[in-house]
Amino acid sequence: MTELTRPFTPDWVSPPGDTIADLLEERQWTQQQLAQHLECSNKYISQLIEGKASIDETIALKLAQVLGSTAQFWLNRETDYRSELVRLQEEEKRLQKWINWLEKLPVKELMNQGAITKCRMDATNKPSLVRELLYFFDISSPEQWSNNYKEMAVSFRRTHQEKSDIGAVSSWIRLGEIEAEEIECPEYRKEKFEKAVREIRALTILPVQDFIPQIQQLCREAGVVFILVPSISKAHISGMARWLNTNKALIQISDYGKRNDRFWFTFFHESAHILLHSKQDIFLDEFDGEESLESEQERQANQWAREFLIPNQHSNKLDQLKSKESVINFSKRLGIHPGIVVGRLQKDCLIEQSQMNELKTTFSIDDLEKQNSF
Repeated sequence: MTELTRPFTPDWVSPPGDTIADLLEERQWTQQQLAQHLECSNKYISQLIEGKASIDETIALKLAQVLGSTAQFWLNRETDYRSELVRLQEEEKRLQKWINWLEKLPVKELMNQGAITKCRMDATNKPSLVRELLYFFDISSPEQWSNNYKEMAVSFRRTHQEKSDIGAVSSWIRLGEIEAEEIECPEYRKEKFEKAVREIRALTILPVQDFIPQIQQLCREAGVVFILVPSISKAHISGMARWLNTNKALIQISDYGKRNDRFWFTFFHESAHILLHSKQDIFLDEFDGEESLESEQERQANQWAREFLIPNQHSNKLDQLKSKESVINFSKRLGIHPGIVVGRLQKDCLIEQSQMNELKTTFSIDDLEKQNSF
């Protein structure tokens, strides 16, 4: 559920005094003049407008006679106000009990990404932050959040299990969900997506500002939403593939690592999940160059991406690439960016991790968004 569709449950309540103040402004009356008409003290009128004094049947009748409407309207206004106060007080108690939940979430990063309101993390603001995060995750309690994302965290293919941070992972996932909900696309067609992926391979040689919009369009036309979401500390996610429904797939990629060889391998790895694997599965992936705890599906996606970028009939020449010039010429023959070839050479231990990195390009999603804003 998005900001536009979730139920409106305000964290404030309007006392009957707001309506009275509006009517006084229309008549250009002062509070003292109203006190005279109602035959009551100035202090009572002040407290009434502030919501500190209540409206009884006698005052309701006088308000109806002086300001209009009916006595029942003013009594109902009072009853609704007092009921809402009780609701907010109960909600405040509940939110106070949940403020420890904030420690599990990357609150400051979500603020910086505009997902929640920027404010100080003090005792006064914490209940409001809990409320905003419940809205953000579209849940009613932290327990529901835990249940919703626990299964996803388990499915996360990790190199080091101790890296797992459900708060960071779930926040990154949710940022993509919210964006994807707003994107319309036709029903998924496998043959059309296969064609799109082949066309996207040729885009690897382009600058990032040129290939991103083309990827988004080609994927969307095939029924796949492609989204870039900035990386979140402790999430360590390169990409995710999942189905939003039976006819709409999602590929979500971060700038974790910030190098184009990682980006392209991640994109084609996630594409393989969409093409090869079940619509019921969710694939959360990280790639950090170390041996991973891989499932058979992950091995299949890895192999598919490797062979798609550098087909087997060319891979036997990789060990002959000893210079930058040879890498550049080889990549030109294959029609891919030389940084991808360098990444493969490093992964296969044919060169050191420190070698030829200047052939790769780096980028961050934040920098890309700033560039596109001008």
